[in-house]
Amino acid sequence: MVGPDVVIEKCDLFTGDWVPNPSGPTYTNESCPLIEGHQNCMRNGRPDSGYLHWKWKPRDCQLPRFNAERFLELMRNKAWALIGDSISRNHVQSLLCMLATVERPVEVYHDEQYKSKRWHFASYNFTVSNIWSPFLVKAAVFEDNDGVSTAEVQLHLDKLDKTWTDLYPSLDYMIISTGKWFLKAAIYHENDTEVGCHICPGKNLTELGFVYAYNKTLHYVMDFIANSKHKGLIFFRTSTPDHFENGEWHNGGSCPKTTPAKEGEVEIKDLSRILRNVELEEFEKVAAKAADNGVNLKLLDFTNLLLMRPDGHPGPYRQFQPFTENQTAVVQNDCLHWCLPGPMDFWNDVIMEMVVRG
Repeated sequence: MVGPDVVIEKCDLFTGDWVPNPSGPTYTNESCPLIEGHQNCMRNGRPDSGYLHWKWKPRDCQLPRFNAERFLELMRNKAWALIGDSISRNHVQSLLCMLATVERPVEVYHDEQYKSKRWHFASYNFTVSNIWSPFLVKAAVFEDNDGVSTAEVQLHLDKLDKTWTDLYPSLDYMIISTGKWFLKAAIYHENDTEVGCHICPGKNLTELGFVYAYNKTLHYVMDFIANSKHKGLIFFRTSTPDHFENGEWHNGGSCPKTTPAKEGEVEIKDLSRILRNVELEEFEKVAAKAADNGVNLKLLDFTNLLLMRPDGHPGPYRQFQPFTENQTAVVQNDCLHWCLPGPMDFWNDVIMEMVVRG
């Protein structure tokens, strides 16, 4: 049958619309115990539920719903890892919750800070890891869990983070990403020498800016992958947009929308656009080399898919029942991470389709 194959070849899974989905999510916060408190919007008292009843529909092809049983069968004796920052952690919980509708995974490893973890699906001998590496290169970070820093990040732009590179050869599938952490104040090192910085007044260093560091880092990461002779499937994921309005994380920004936007209704913020442009540029530079070396490197460009979901964030419901005591309480809003269940679950539909296609 030639017909369907031709359609599949043309199909762009990343261009589409959010359409009504009356059946809602495949799991809830009650059926899945793996959702981190900050993303557990239902438990935390988010009053509206409309955001749960949309699905991603590519414009020019059918996208089958994620089939947890089939996915687990395909992954028998395999190892996955999601490598990156807290958006990767958000995503691993989404994936695990969808797979847990078939079998509940067992946590088999965590590091000292509980940042990196590994789960095992015993019936399938399948492991899923979340590897915490927010810069992908070696970094010394001085901040607490609320993102309050006591000093600039010390970033080594020419040393990949062994947290992920040591595990890299043993993985069959991985999703690698980074992004927002590069916007933080940082001192940049190359050849063990301070070469400049991003936001370091009084340090007598050249202000090189975050784009310099992001270009260098991604170039190094992509080059490592393209020359690695790795025989698995490696996804590079673009960074995700936030939807803070009237401020940002630390100064009262909020995200009050309760419905998806249509394409073009939400403009990507300058910083998100700059990060994404660097990501696309560095990916394009190595795509041909990776293919020549037999490395299966694919792009996951979810930026526009999530840009249309300003309603998908926890907002004030990153904390438990924030308005129980006081209806007008001033609380920290999260317009960067994603409610679970929520829009991020549809990443797994797209990823599974790409895995099936090879």
